[in-house]
Amino acid sequence: MEETIFQKIIGKKIPAKVAYEDEEYIVIHDIRPQAPVHLLVITKKVIASLNEVEGGNAELVGGMFVVAKTLMKQMGHSDYRTVFNCGRGAGMEVSHLHLHVLAGRTMGWPPG
Repeated sequence: MEETIFQKIIGKKIPAKVAYEDEEYIVIHDIRPQAPVHLLVITKKVIASLNEVEGGNAELVGGMFVVAKTLMKQMGHSDYRTVFNCGRGAGMEVSHLHLHVLAGRTMGWPPG
């Protein structure tokens, strides 16, 4: 199976604007931002989507929200939106688990 763009970013094969990185996650700025702040919290463990998450990965998925909250606090945002897209029909373009974090503008509802 060919590496996704996120795997290439994690492997430092292609550049990205990295906001945060540790052993489990990398956080990058989205190249097509939908808000003044648009980050992607990406698991380094390859999981295709939420449909592939098993009980053993629950802590890893929960940690994505902790990373998002920490970064938003550091950036001075207390109002933000988090979004998981699951499947092409929902707007998922890269089959690698990632959490969108958007801030810096008022968010409407419903979102799309």
